[in-house]
Amino acid sequence: MPFPYAAPLTEIRFVLNRLIGMEKISSLPGYDAVSDDIVDAVLTEAGKIAAEVFAPLNDTCDKAGIKFSNDKITMPPGCKDAYRAFIDGGWNGLQVEEQFGGQGLPSLIGMAVLEMMQSANVALALCPMLTGGAIELISAHADEATKKKFLPKLVSGEWTGTMNITESQAGSDVGAIKSKAVKEGDHYRVSGQKIFISYGDHDMAENIIHLVLARLPEAPEGTKGLSLFLVPKFLVDDNGNIGENNEVHVASIEHKLGQHCSPTCVMAFGEKQGSIGYLVGKENGGIAAMFTMMNNARLNVGVQGLGVMERAFQHARDYAKFRVQSRPIDDPKGKPVAIINHPDVRRMLLDMKVHTEAARAIAYTLAFNIDVARRSTDEAQKAAAQARVNLLTPIVKAWITDRANEVTSTGIQVFGGVGYAEEAGAAQHMRDARVLMIYEGTNGIQSQDLAFRKIVFDQGAAFRAMADEVDAFIKGFPSGLPEAFNEMRENLSHALAALMDAAVWVIQNGKASPALTAASAVPFLRLFGNALGGYYLLRQAVLAQEDLDAKTGDPQFLASKVLSARFYATHVLPTCAALAREVRTGAQATVEATEATFG
Repeated sequence: MPFPYAAPLTEIRFVLNRLIGMEKISSLPGYDAVSDDIVDAVLTEAGKIAAEVFAPLNDTCDKAGIKFSNDKITMPPGCKDAYRAFIDGGWNGLQVEEQFGGQGLPSLIGMAVLEMMQSANVALALCPMLTGGAIELISAHADEATKKKFLPKLVSGEWTGTMNITESQAGSDVGAIKSKAVKEGDHYRVSGQKIFISYGDHDMAENIIHLVLARLPEAPEGTKGLSLFLVPKFLVDDNGNIGENNEVHVASIEHKLGQHCSPTCVMAFGEKQGSIGYLVGKENGGIAAMFTMMNNARLNVGVQGLGVMERAFQHARDYAKFRVQSRPIDDPKGKPVAIINHPDVRRMLLDMKVHTEAARAIAYTLAFNIDVARRSTDEAQKAAAQARVNLLTPIVKAWITDRANEVTSTGIQVFGGVGYAEEAGAAQHMRDARVLMIYEGTNGIQSQDLAFRKIVFDQGAAFRAMADEVDAFIKGFPSGLPEAFNEMRENLSHALAALMDAAVWVIQNGKASPALTAASAVPFLRLFGNALGGYYLLRQAVLAQEDLDAKTGDPQFLASKVLSARFYATHVLPTCAALAREVRTGAQATVEATEATFG
């Protein structure tokens, strides 16, 4: 019973044009040609390929799954053609610098396109998402010869890229990696086994470029002794021609809860002589280089969460309009109505809607700051933008994917018993979303990154800049708005106060009591995300009300933006006070627990 996906272009354009302001992007060096017409054309065409090419395969590919036989993975029917349409349209190099063969569009536009593709088919869209991260890493850290040899076909999408970090004994503990590399002339011989490698193999591209963390002989222990190597599946000569297999094989595949269209592989490298690999960055500097791709992936996983939320919301909304069940509660003698008319169903749909809108605003704002950090000629502005990117990265990854799991679960609830059956399609969204809280750094790790590296490390400097922005908005709140805005403003003010209180506690205890801080990191991140989402939704509500008063734009859409902020302010922002108490007082019991506590 899956309903078709439609790109939420009106919502996306409102965030780009009203909340962020595309004129701020086009004023950055190198982006002066990014006109409204170009942006509109890109969004429109991306919406079409997402809805017409990727989305129809979401259900069928999930049911068909991948096939693994004789060291080869075959993708479900339709995937190769869909991927070919994607790369033939130039989408793979959308935000890659022109010097590397891309179109050089802003990260903000790239994120909007990525959202649509992930909404349409999160498992299939993961492939080009990973390739984008590989391109960014190679562009930033590889030598010129390696760039010349590998980037053109990665950018075109003829080849795809992967990230190879995890080993059976080295999951979150990256420093425990045992894969080896030995220097041999102008290259290295890499050997070892990696697990959980997304798109480690498939049949949609002629070559797959693996980025592999391994350890050189005599290298230091831990992460300081890791180096990064580019290891192609098939060897490539100096003219870009493909040769024999580079001792890169799929040992097995994982049988997963969701994302059945995405092959997750155990990869074996160099089982005989060793796979030929090329050093990326410096020897023993692999973690620093790999973090380029890891940070890219963490942001994009957050956008995967956003995409799945949007798809689950649309699916539940359309079913609620279609499903007739029971009479209205305030008209017990009336005719049965579509369930969207029942208050509790509307509550669930609003909860899904507002969290999706808050997630989009947070993610797009981060992308805007990436563009400023890369392109601004004002050093102070660049530094402030990069600090904001660093601060918001764990929020985008963890807060959004946490909410994606909740939103997709609520989607099943809207369907009722039908949603628990696979035929309805609602369960797939929840299955696909579940891994987002795990890969690219679990959300518990993201929460500790926020607490220790983004709050305690600089004693809250970047955090205070964000909080000051929210405080300035509250204090400078426009007058003359409808009465409902006063309650929204007051609730945001209370949420900010709770967040500030919790942040002070984290700063005070981060070094003195690291275990307490670690135990409170998850509720702190949720508190931060909840407050931030309320800030962006209220800003959008103010802008929407201005447009309503000026009689510009779609009045129904604008009224829904105001209502979204009202619902969030009265249902989500009040949780901030409770979360702040949990941060300050809830960790002690966790720290005092021992193995014996659990029997």
